[in-house]
Amino acid sequence: MDLTLLYRGPLASCDYDCPYCPFAKRRDSRAALTADRAALERFTAWAAGQTGDRLSVLFTPWGEGVVRSWYRRALVELSHLPQVRRVAIQTNLSCRTEWTAEADLDRLALWCTYHPGQTPYDRFLGKCRELARGGVRHSVGIVALPGHLEHARRLRADLPERVYLWVNAAEGHTYTDTEAARWTDLDPLFPYSRHPHTSAGLPCRTGESVVSVDGDGTVRRCHFVDTPLGNLYDGSYRAALRPRPCPLAVCDCHIGYVHLESLPLYDVFAGGVLERVPAALPLAARQAAPSHIRS
Repeated sequence: MDLTLLYRGPLASCDYDCPYCPFAKRRDSRAALTADRAALERFTAWAAGQTGDRLSVLFTPWGEGVVRSWYRRALVELSHLPQVRRVAIQTNLSCRTEWTAEADLDRLALWCTYHPGQTPYDRFLGKCRELARGGVRHSVGIVALPGHLEHARRLRADLPERVYLWVNAAEGHTYTDTEAARWTDLDPLFPYSRHPHTSAGLPCRTGESVVSVDGDGTVRRCHFVDTPLGNLYDGSYRAALRPRPCPLAVCDCHIGYVHLESLPLYDVFAGGVLERVPAALPLAARQAAPSHIRS
């Protein structure tokens, strides 16, 4: 079985206080951190036992995972499993990067987000350059708030051309065509993020080849549909895997709509769906984007 798993354990603490994030500067208790560590170790052990499957894993913690030793260890261990095609995590890159040298760099990837005002620009850029020098596959991105535009332009100028700079539309924010064009100049794929995607009744890979898993092992089709499909650890989820249409009116998060079969994003991000790395330079993708989503 080829299966992509989006894992989100109980971790909810973060070292940043971004005003657009509900988990900013949240602190987990010692007990909560212990529970998160145990849950992640259980998941890693499960993956190690799936020798008959082909797995891809994206960690999407509410908080910042890579500052925790157990997430770094899990990423390294999973990267060395022959049945794991890719293991990736969303991170603010506030941690050290030396640990990546222990991983199989053909399988490890990082989805990095720059949050202006939370860390010095040069510090963040330095971390990105460390990843590039170390051969760590990664993407870099930013939230499209008006005050972030110059930061994004600076990042695009300073990052290697081969590193994709993605731009996420800010939740609840609308963009004029002029504003959207500025962001699209930086990320030609921004039009996919600009508006929520109508998804009701459309085919989606979630629930068939892509699933969401929480710390207890409860499997759902994705992070945004609460109906359980079964449990990872007793194998009950397997019988529920099948093609199914999206039950929601819209999908407005990249980790959700990237799996919609009505969008060409599996081709755009071929080989890099989990870490948000396009198969080719985004300019070509911009020209190929459907007209109904262009700026």
